[in-house]
Amino acid sequence: MIDQVTRIGSEWLASAGLRPTRQRVALASLLVGDGNDRHVTAESLFDSVRVSGDSVSLATVYNTLRAFCDAGLMQEITVDGSKSYFDTNTHDHPHFFWEDDRMLTDAPAEQLQIAQLPDVPEGAEIAKVDVVIRLRRT
Repeated sequence: MIDQVTRIGSEWLASAGLRPTRQRVALASLLVGDGNDRHVTAESLFDSVRVSGDSVSLATVYNTLRAFCDAGLMQEITVDGSKSYFDTNTHDHPHFFWEDDRMLTDAPAEQLQIAQLPDVPEGAEIAKVDVVIRLRRT
């Protein structure tokens, strides 16, 4: 019998037309099985899947996160130009990056006001604006 967490993960994959392989279901269940949004790195998700007892390689975690992003299930947020975080909340919203903990959390979107963006070069359009607010504990 399939448990609730696995069912939710499987339904999440099905909503994007992704084949429910064992590895994808294991990762999807960790990401959305409890109904909460997550901000993860490939490494933190790899650690979580190992703790859960599933066997998934780090390369598979990276490839699966890329597939989830390509399917529109997650969005990638790059911090410092090299570290990627993956967010299950795909709606446009700002983030706090906690420098001390190297953790990404949602910032209240309703409080963000962008009054004006710069003119873009001719022949270009703005595809998206990412807002990452870096925080340091005092």
